[in-house]
Amino acid sequence: MKKCIFVLGLCIMFFSCKNEKDIKGDTLNNEVSNVAHQFKSVDDVKLYAGQLTRIDSFPSQYITPRPVDVWLPKDYSKDKKYNVLYMHDGQMLFDSTTTWNKQEWKVDEWASQLMAEDKVKDFIVVAVHNISEIRWQDLFPQKAFNFLPEASKSNMKSISGSKDFKLSGDNYLRFIVEELKPVIDSSYSVFTDRAHTFVMGSSMGGLMSMYAVSEYPTVFGGAACISTHWVGAAPKEDNLYPEAIFNYMEASLPKAGNHKLYFDYGNKTLDAHYPQYASRVDEILKSKGYTEQNSKNLFFEGTDHSENSWNQRLDQPLIFLLGNN
Repeated sequence: MKKCIFVLGLCIMFFSCKNEKDIKGDTLNNEVSNVAHQFKSVDDVKLYAGQLTRIDSFPSQYITPRPVDVWLPKDYSKDKKYNVLYMHDGQMLFDSTTTWNKQEWKVDEWASQLMAEDKVKDFIVVAVHNISEIRWQDLFPQKAFNFLPEASKSNMKSISGSKDFKLSGDNYLRFIVEELKPVIDSSYSVFTDRAHTFVMGSSMGGLMSMYAVSEYPTVFGGAACISTHWVGAAPKEDNLYPEAIFNYMEASLPKAGNHKLYFDYGNKTLDAHYPQYASRVDEILKSKGYTEQNSKNLFFEGTDHSENSWNQRLDQPLIFLLGNN
């Protein structure tokens, strides 16, 4: 009898210790995760208004880790909820003194002014930095590649400009939706539903914004695609990327009803290649049931492919997506 009691006591001690270790292990894992996902204030950035926070290397199992910034408007308060705008090429958005070409989108200027004038709903910006060496692979709408003729796929890889042709657009979106968005939703006072979640980018980022709404129509309520790079890669004769991209859109772009879609283009420098595709974009939008109330495809005469052009008209997509009317 005493032996049975002794053995029973040992079992209780073993499982108690094991459970204690499991609890401590879970706690430690949570603490490590919280540290990895802790946004810290960026004090040396030059802003018009608001505050910038950053994770220098946001961990991901899907894509190469990179910095992610969150811009908070002046007087950000946990006592109210904010819309969320996800943007690509995050290092180009706020401070021209730190960008490679000394230009910026002036996101904080426009956002602050439009909110102060009550022209848009309150929102924060989540800015995903690019990694220049793999930007094309990250931002190309991956499933559009499947719409290329099989015989042409090898030739089309050569004009991508990438040394290692490995498309990662699907994983890039998985990173945003499955890894980044849950952290944003739990760390900031934001709405988490589709109606208050938007995505914006330019050039390849314009393609990826269209792709985001198409692949995750229940997550994103709208997209702004600035100077959308319809040529898909380097402009050239016999380029099959545009047709593949449009065929993908015809198959996958969500029908009108729950989304807002904004496209625009200029006609100088790289933008000179885009006007020829405007009618095709209009046709696809119309076929999906979009009207002027929930879609735009605007032409800006004399504008080129640069942040200085985009920052001159940024108010238009912001008001279209986030307007109070």
